[in-house]
Amino acid sequence: MRRLVAALTAAAALGVVLTGCGASDPVAGTVAGETREITHAMGTTKVPVAPKRVVVLDTDKIDTALSLGVTPIGAATAGEARSWPTYFGEEKLAGIKEVGVLTEPDLEAINELKPDLILGSKFRQEKFYDELSAIAPTVFTEKVGITWKENFLLDGAALGKEQQAKELLAGYEARAREFGAKLGDAAARTVSIVRFMPTEIRVYGPDSFSGIVIGDTGLGRPERQLLTGKEDRRMDRVSPERISEVDGDTIFVTAYGQKAAAEQTKVTGGTLWKGLSAVKAGKAHVVSDEIWMTGIGVGAANKILDDLDTYLAA
Repeated sequence: MRRLVAALTAAAALGVVLTGCGASDPVAGTVAGETREITHAMGTTKVPVAPKRVVVLDTDKIDTALSLGVTPIGAATAGEARSWPTYFGEEKLAGIKEVGVLTEPDLEAINELKPDLILGSKFRQEKFYDELSAIAPTVFTEKVGITWKENFLLDGAALGKEQQAKELLAGYEARAREFGAKLGDAAARTVSIVRFMPTEIRVYGPDSFSGIVIGDTGLGRPERQLLTGKEDRRMDRVSPERISEVDGDTIFVTAYGQKAAAEQTKVTGGTLWKGLSAVKAGKAHVVSDEIWMTGIGVGAANKILDDLDTYLAA
């Protein structure tokens, strides 16, 4: 009820008239009233040609906006981590206002910012779409992770940066291919991706964000992490007692939040972890969770390539 009241108040305050599936008249702040239509996961929406006050509700969209030279006025944070992509530099994040978490955006805070465009995800925020659309034109991508490249191009189009987005993505893909070619034997080198969560340990497959980046380089994956035959090939879980299943030629390790970091310390200090061949060879590396897991954009993808270059190209 509180959310509904907030949405109705927002609509009245901004003079928004909703029609169809998210299409709306330009809200206050639209440059010269010029709009264009964007087709997305929730329908077709009229958005400003050059949005100036953008609110983003998923971590990939912060990466996308900043990569394209747009600093959001508001952004949701990622649950346990409660952080934004610091790999862009703190100065670029300083002016962004927190507007709730990914799964529970703060509608009142968003309304107060008077955005002219909201970028979100059907996967995370579908139930808030109508209320968000009452505040400003809202564009949703369908999924997260597996479709990160398509999401980047869609969000880039919504931001009025379609060509720039295409060029950045093409540049990343070319760099990934060149890196793999430089290794020479990329496919023969298996890369394991392990993430500690507050209550579980995960390995990431070929359809995850970081798994796709690894695949773009041509590097190999351990058989366990190919997730062959599984409907969801993004990730799987392993227990601490079966930690031997995460081995590979090289292991990259992340932790999602403080509780997960404590579990990481506990498990990686144990004899089973220390017995892994990659660990004994000094090839287990702790990397940034916000880059490998929550970044989910071309900026984070390039940072993963940086890590691969640091640890594999030497």
